[in-house]
Amino acid sequence: MHGQRHRRPVRTAIGVGLAALLLGACTTSPGTSAQDSGTATTGDKPDIVFVLTDDLAMNLIPYMPQVRQLQKDGMSFSNYYVTDSLCCPSRSSIMTGQFPHNTGVFTNNGSDGGYRAFNRKGDERKSYGPAMQKAGYRTGFMGKYLNGYEPADTNGTDKPYVPPGWDEWDTAGNGYPEFDYKLNENGKVVSYGHDPEDYLTDVVSRKATAFIDASAAAKKPFVLELATFAPHGPATPAPRDADSFPDLKAPRTAAYDTPSVPKPKWQDALKPLSDQEKRSIDQQFDKRVRSVQAVDDMIGHLRGELKAKGIADNTYIVFSSDNGFHMGEHRLRPGKQTAYDTDVRVPLVVAGPGVAAGGQTSRPAENIDLGPTFLDLAGATPAATPDGLSLAPILHGEEVDDWRQAALIEHHHPGSRTGDPDAAPDNGGNPPTYEAIRTPDALWVEYADGEREYYDVRADPDQLHNRASALTQSQRAGLHATLTALRRCEGSKACTEASRLGG
Repeated sequence: MHGQRHRRPVRTAIGVGLAALLLGACTTSPGTSAQDSGTATTGDKPDIVFVLTDDLAMNLIPYMPQVRQLQKDGMSFSNYYVTDSLCCPSRSSIMTGQFPHNTGVFTNNGSDGGYRAFNRKGDERKSYGPAMQKAGYRTGFMGKYLNGYEPADTNGTDKPYVPPGWDEWDTAGNGYPEFDYKLNENGKVVSYGHDPEDYLTDVVSRKATAFIDASAAAKKPFVLELATFAPHGPATPAPRDADSFPDLKAPRTAAYDTPSVPKPKWQDALKPLSDQEKRSIDQQFDKRVRSVQAVDDMIGHLRGELKAKGIADNTYIVFSSDNGFHMGEHRLRPGKQTAYDTDVRVPLVVAGPGVAAGGQTSRPAENIDLGPTFLDLAGATPAATPDGLSLAPILHGEEVDDWRQAALIEHHHPGSRTGDPDAAPDNGGNPPTYEAIRTPDALWVEYADGEREYYDVRADPDQLHNRASALTQSQRAGLHATLTALRRCEGSKACTEASRLGG
């Protein structure tokens, strides 16, 4: 069978002018809250478990039964976007709650990217970890941190470095193969081999269980980020899943092997996918599906552990990805970095105290909202001014009158491919520098070379008909004004105001 192995509606802010043209109604579907289903809240600070996957696209969710159960138990965000469809800038936004233009992290390496830039810009101390720790939380981080981080890095100290704000730190460098890696375990480098029990996602799951057990025993609230390397290439499945889901094919959407019309110049050289390339894409998709089975298992195991410890009713479970992944759409070979929905629109599912079961919201949300949400739920004060908004009012069914109308995406063409695990050939989705805004109804992209793309997503969900030339001068000016204001904004109030369509 497909996907298996052998309180109250939120009130919509009403836009005017161009906003009315581009934005539709954004509602939250009510469901049954945790309290309605027999659970109880204690009034204590809630616990938070955040599972962040790597390169997980929306088309993998049907193969993850535990995530689908989480959707039934909690709320899904149908218009959730990342600030850049690339690992390091996206993760930097998650950690700090700030756009790339405020973190200073735009790529995976070089002067404007990677762990070095994140550290040099002072972003570590702006992340949600130190603020949660200061608020009395036990904090844990496990799995993948940022591109360029190595477990043995000392950062000028006398032993392997643990960033500020984390009580438990179990983090890898090159964990992509899932075997034969090293972890920095609280300042000690530990090597893992190639036995089945060394499979990285399972190691993270076991360490997460121990962290939860210790936190429960200490009667301390906790926040735990579990950042998997799956399903990032090479997308190695756990040995137990090596033969599951045989002969899957990548989804043949309307955009598969089909360019936009007119397409931007950076896609001019793209030729139709060959039969061999299509077979390769299918094989990669099959591996990606198999590789996320261990992630799905981990979610189910941890939810069971929380229940066994009697703390499930007071714990928020958050599931998401750092970016999506295209596989033949727009005639692009497998990759990311574009502004298309295959790459920037990813899952966000939250279940926990007071969250309506089976709820959905179409409010535009971004990864800059995650840190502020964790801090708000914990009653903690941010270490630096975030650009994002707390999602807590939406999660709890409260009325929200003032919300962003557009999400900002900003991408720098990488300056170097050396040492970058996400380096893409030109035919895999390697666009020039661009900035974009995404509303529930439309995508507007401004490339540094002067090209523009505009898609009416309601009528053209696969983003195949570029209507930029059909817009009036007034419409183009309004979109440009909004994008300009967003790429300069600082702080949630200013950034929300900047998102007003039409400037």
